[in-house]
Amino acid sequence: MDSINQQQPEDNMRDLNGPEALAKIKELAESAKSCFFVSSLKTGVPASVRPMSAQKIDDEGNFWFLSANDSHKNEELAKDPFVHLLFQGSGYSDFLNLYGIATITEDKEKIKELWEPTLKVWFTEGVDDPRISVIKVEPTEGYYWDNKHGNAVAFVKRLAGAAVGKTIDDSVEGKLVV
Repeated sequence: MDSINQQQPEDNMRDLNGPEALAKIKELAESAKSCFFVSSLKTGVPASVRPMSAQKIDDEGNFWFLSANDSHKNEELAKDPFVHLLFQGSGYSDFLNLYGIATITEDKEKIKELWEPTLKVWFTEGVDDPRISVIKVEPTEGYYWDNKHGNAVAFVKRLAGAAVGKTIDDSVEGKLVV
């Protein structure tokens, strides 16, 4: 445990497994204001990072994205399917860090299921655009940082801690195993 957490008057570490982990993943990913999709994970080499929006998170915890089949991302995933997804909900909570394995398909039924009219900005021919592909990311491991009682309580605890010079933090973090 790090030195800041050792000064905590309460336990702020909680690993989650199975359905509880899945629920936390869905909660944090669905409330996130941003998602960064990272591919080409290699030590010592800059990662390929791009913002993306998950079209769906299914009941098994899989993330579904629509992507152009001629994109650099799809080309990278064809060579190496390991990805890293990073989500941020607010400046003080709702952080999610997931690793997973991506697969690409051009399943027309899945495309129709995931389609939203605003996607026509990228796929100008609409739901039948021949460039649309589906990326499924199956998480293999993850980590989260959140707060226990909501942003308002977390903010008050931080102010109180600053006023008295003591670590009073409402955060909670842990490993996620689906």
